[in-house]
Amino acid sequence: MENKGIRFFTRIIMALSIVMLAFTAWASEQAKYQEGTMRVFLMEIRGDIDPRMNRYVDLALTQATEESADLIIIEMDTYGGAVTDANDIRTRILEYEKPVWVYIGNDAASAGALISIACDSIYMVPGANIGAATVVNGTDGMAAPDKYQSYMRGIMRSTAEKNGRDPLIAEGMVDDRVEIEGVTEAGKVITFTTSEAIANGYCEAEVASVQDILEKNEIVDYELIQYELPASEKVIAFFLNPVISGLLILVITAGIFFELQTPGVGFPLAAAGVALVLYLVPYYLNGLAANWEIAVFFIGLILIALEIFVIPGFGVAGIAGIVCVVGSLIFMMLGNDIFDFEYVPAGEITKAATAVGAGVFGSMLLLIILGYRFTESKMFQRVALVATQKKDEGYIATFYKEDMVGKEGMAVTILRPSGRVEIDDEIYDAYTRGEYVERGTKVVVVSQQGASLQVRMKKNEA
Repeated sequence: MENKGIRFFTRIIMALSIVMLAFTAWASEQAKYQEGTMRVFLMEIRGDIDPRMNRYVDLALTQATEESADLIIIEMDTYGGAVTDANDIRTRILEYEKPVWVYIGNDAASAGALISIACDSIYMVPGANIGAATVVNGTDGMAAPDKYQSYMRGIMRSTAEKNGRDPLIAEGMVDDRVEIEGVTEAGKVITFTTSEAIANGYCEAEVASVQDILEKNEIVDYELIQYELPASEKVIAFFLNPVISGLLILVITAGIFFELQTPGVGFPLAAAGVALVLYLVPYYLNGLAANWEIAVFFIGLILIALEIFVIPGFGVAGIAGIVCVVGSLIFMMLGNDIFDFEYVPAGEITKAATAVGAGVFGSMLLLIILGYRFTESKMFQRVALVATQKKDEGYIATFYKEDMVGKEGMAVTILRPSGRVEIDDEIYDAYTRGEYVERGTKVVVVSQQGASLQVRMKKNEA
């Protein structure tokens, strides 16, 4: 009996301890808000929705988690962008554990509307707009085929349903065939003003600032944390600038060609390698440079090297190598899906092609200028033969004391195409232009170069 009483008393103590711990945690959480320690994390979505913005949002939400933020507010102003990147951002917001609110400062169009609907609460300034989410292609801005519209309609509906908003309105932001009495008629895609969005449950309130949003939600004491890209990401963003990319391409191509022309120097190749890393890494981290595009670049370099060092002349391999290198550099700057550029804005394609073209052209110009200046330098004068050896000064480009052109002789070995011939009882090394000459055949000298004679069969012996 005594043991049972002790066990019962112990259980009571343990239960009370658990209750006290839970109450303490709850009281601490309440005190945190009362003491003004609510952490509000601010981030921005301004500009095109693309792989760069996709990475920015991922980094920002990761930082918000590390900062133990209690609330995330997105300051938005965008005309949209890539549906795939918008869907990635939408998914992260829907799955994020803490509340995410959006503050639309001007526009939340197309992909921006999708991201806004994914947020738990929407706030808009006077004169702002949300909607117009029809999928368009990147070349002429015309509506994309229905399979793309269908996909967009589906994710707009499911996102609206998840956050308790009318899914038919969300679909009407994509499809102009949707009719909703008092909201829209056939032939018009839904785009709400601030007051219309409030009336239809797509905006919680009209506000003038982030502080206004917090006041309307009776959040008086708080700590604002403004997200800023880390220094490393700012460096990456710097190298994503098309002008900087063009300069890096200039260094890459010039360095490679300098090294191929003067193998063993080392410095041009090292400079090209550093520039290539600075070019590839930012685009790879931002999801633009795909693995296959990087592989095509190196395949192009191999083809060019084969053309220069292995294959005589300049033909298919060299041209294919140049196409691979230039094409892959352009592709790495774009958000294309292999060879599908339908949703890549025409302006982005133009900028990428201009940056790469300017870089390649600049490298060629640099090669010409530096090559000329190098030949005029004192160092070149010391290592290269630049003096002219004139014939009238006694210099001749031959080992023979007399002019051998036109002399006749006989092949003393088979020429295929090189061998030996006898002329005036003297034996000489000789070669043909590719002809096969049997031993004993009469030949005639057509030119003399260095230590060998070029010969052909006599016509009457052919």
